[in-house]
Amino acid sequence: MPASLPYQLLADAVLVLHFAVVLFVVGGLLLIVAGNLLAWRWVNSPWFRVGHIAAIGVVVAESWLGIICPLTAAEVWLRIQAGSTFYSESFIEHWVQRLLFYEAPPWVFSAVYTLFGLLVVAAWWYFPPRFKKPGRKGGA
Repeated sequence: MPASLPYQLLADAVLVLHFAVVLFVVGGLLLIVAGNLLAWRWVNSPWFRVGHIAAIGVVVAESWLGIICPLTAAEVWLRIQAGSTFYSESFIEHWVQRLLFYEAPPWVFSAVYTLFGLLVVAAWWYFPPRFKKPGRKGGA
C-alpha cells in the first residue's frame, strides 16, 4: 500500500463529511418547512433546530470574516500530504467537489450564505422550535 493512500482516503472522508454538513444545512431548512406543513413534530426538536441554526451561523460567520472552512483546510492539507493537488481526481473527490465547489468572487458566497442564513432565521421565527416547559413531564 502506498504511503499516500491513508491521506487520500482521509481526504475523501473529510470531503464526504463536508458534503454531509452541506446536506444538513440545505436539507435541514427544507425539512423544517416541509415537516411543519406535514405536522412532523421532530423537525422542531431543540437539538435539530439549534444544531441547524448553529451550522448555518458558522458558515455565515466564516464568510463574513474571510475564514476558510476548517473542513476545506483539512482536506487540502491531507491531499498535500498524499502528494496530490487539491483538485486531483479520485472518484469520490471528482463528484463531491463538483457538487460543493463553484468559481465566483467571495462576495457572492457571502451574499448567498447570508441570504440562506436569513431564511433559516425566518423559519426559526415562523416555525419555532418546541422547547419543553420547565416542570412539565410527559406529553400533552
